[in-house]
Amino acid sequence: MVPIKKSASEAEIEGVSEPYALASLELHPGRTVVTVGRGPGAVAFGGSRVPVVAGPCAVESWEQLEAVARAAKAAGARLLRGGAFKPRSSPYTFQGLGEEGLKLLARARELTGLPVVTEVMSPDAVGLVAEYADCLQIGARNMQNYDLLRALGSAGKPVLLKRALSGTIEELLMSAEYVLAAGNPDVILCERGIRTFERATRNTLDLSAVPVLKELTHLPVLVDPSHGTGKRSLVPAMALAAIAAGADGLLLEVHPDPARARSDGPQSLTPAGLEALLPRLAAVAAAVGREV
Repeated sequence: MVPIKKSASEAEIEGVSEPYALASLELHPGRTVVTVGRGPGAVAFGGSRVPVVAGPCAVESWEQLEAVARAAKAAGARLLRGGAFKPRSSPYTFQGLGEEGLKLLARARELTGLPVVTEVMSPDAVGLVAEYADCLQIGARNMQNYDLLRALGSAGKPVLLKRALSGTIEELLMSAEYVLAAGNPDVILCERGIRTFERATRNTLDLSAVPVLKELTHLPVLVDPSHGTGKRSLVPAMALAAIAAGADGLLLEVHPDPARARSDGPQSLTPAGLEALLPRLAAVAAAVGREV
């Protein structure tokens, strides 16, 4: 039998000890910087800045989204987040506005200049969401949706990959590997809290995941303290701690009237709360040699 000659890249990957060769720091010793958006409004993750991504859990109306987008821009956030498609535990709760929500997000981008990140839930929706969004989010429930991860390899847009509720760090990196192996090098990881026995918070925000991931991967790492705690009062403290731990960015949920929010109101900051938090984040970032 004639032996099959392997390429240099295949040989290199075979020699890597981790099962996530492309995501591994071992094969890619330099830090990856992922740029979201184009032109003067483009935002880099993984560099010296720690950008803040702010917006509502779900896009509910133009009035709601406009208010949050303007507040986010004024406070100093660099990206606008908002769910057009919402995976919910109950089929009877608000599932999002769908394509109409995507159109509202694009309209908000035109108004503020903020690039948009929103969730995609299925492989057949990747093309539609990519038409409107600057960054495609994979929610915690879909971290191991391998067909979706493969589809994002050809999306042509950066991918924000959230850790699953019970996902290990290794599983998160192997999910990222699916996107990378499918041809998309622009992957951003996100720690958003994991499910534990603790009930004082919605989830347990695993901030130790940030320095651990920094030792294992070259990909940027974000933290979502809104889902990580589920309580508005706890979000500022954990956001500050995330920057101190080395996070490359933050995802913060903001709503103009959290008591009336159709999704995740208890964990959403008010616009005033976001405005008050940004200078504190900038101070901590400066203390660790970075800026917001």
